[in-house]
Amino acid sequence: MAYNYDELYGETPDALGAPTAIFVDFFDAFARSNARVLDVGCGQGRDAIFIAQKGHRVTAVDISPNGIRDLKGAAQTQGLDITGVVADITTYQPVGAFDAVLIDRTLHMLDVLPRHTVLDTLLSHVAPDGMVLIADEASNMAGFETIIANHSNPWTVTHKNRGYLFIQQK
Repeated sequence: MAYNYDELYGETPDALGAPTAIFVDFFDAFARSNARVLDVGCGQGRDAIFIAQKGHRVTAVDISPNGIRDLKGAAQTQGLDITGVVADITTYQPVGAFDAVLIDRTLHMLDVLPRHTVLDTLLSHVAPDGMVLIADEASNMAGFETIIANHSNPWTVTHKNRGYLFIQQK
């Protein structure tokens, strides 16, 4: 981890602020109820908590023990269905299939090969008609699109804008 987010989370509650607006909009309009959602690189849970408040079951993964501690505390206090996992996303193996996988500004922290490997692994854990929501550096999007195009499952781009790529499994 280039930046020490664990230290930041250990010193600062809600260090990254409010949920990401484009994901709030997505989940406000998401037609599925009680969806199974994977939040990769969740930090203290700014997106995971909002998603669980919408009634979804969230598995949230981050390398930071302090971030996961804060997430679990918030989930317990609010009675939310969130499972927090401390793990390195380069070796993490999700269990089962998810209706939505959220990757909010996490992949750019990895070198190119592990970044692409992680995305490829995550694509294999999306349920039929499931979504992958990516926010990342605009310069990384072409590489992501190559991984998606070469994946064994077929995908449709549902939203593409500078720094954002949303896809749905066909």
